Amino acid sequence: MGIREQNLETAGATYLTFAINQTAGSDDLKDADIGKAVSLASDYTITASSDNSLVLGKLISLTLTDADTGKRQASVQVTGVMALPIATTYPVVGNSVVGAANGTVKQAPALAANDPAGGNIARGTVIAVNGTSDCTIIL
Repeated sequence: MGIREQNLETAGATYLTFAINQTAGSDDLKDADIGKAVSLASDYTITASSDNSLVLGKLISLTLTDADTGKRQASVQVTGVMALPIATTYPVVGNSVVGAANGTVKQAPALAANDPAGGNIARGTVIAVNGTSDCTIIL
């Protein structure tokens, strides 16, 4: 008997709903961003993660359509096991991540004296890395 495959992404997941940040009157997130890493932009609004941003979670779904600017809501997985797209510096199993460009994540930097007053922004624990395309983390 072989080892049974498990879908870890269904374990311990918590989902929250957020408004979508707007830039120049247009929603920052579109349908093409589903599955990417997101970060807080301001009070209760989110945007795609950017370089060295604090990762809030994974964009799971958006209401309405891309044409409904300003009216959409976003569902975000904020805890549990999730796969996120990666960028260089690629994460290493056992380490944490921070945001990278365009909704990706990268290896968190080493702790330093210049970490922000709120603490280091690194999140999660990387449990698998799939080449250069994505990593699976526990948030």
